Amino acid sequence: MAKRPSKHLRTARPLGAGHASAAAKTDGRWLVRSIPGASAGKTYRCPGCSQEIPVGLAHVVVWPAEPAWHASSGVDERRHWHTSCWQRRR
Repeated sequence: MAKRPSKHLRTARPLGAGHASAAAKTDGRWLVRSIPGASAGKTYRCPGCSQEIPVGLAHVVVWPAEPAWHASSGVDERRHWHTSCWQRRR
């Protein structure tokens, strides 16, 4: 059986806007996708509170509607947030 290449060496999957909603914050427009707990298979650090988002916890993935000039796409700028931290963000 052939070994799969490391996910870190694979090209990032494109971010489709399907199943994502738009949100306007003070720093611009963002696309937000909910991640159900059953699909949350990795630990992330929330940029809102700097605490971990553990495996199995529902949360949101957020990326800018328009990528920054230095980013090739929103994939480079996506972040995983606790849902409540994102909702409190202005």
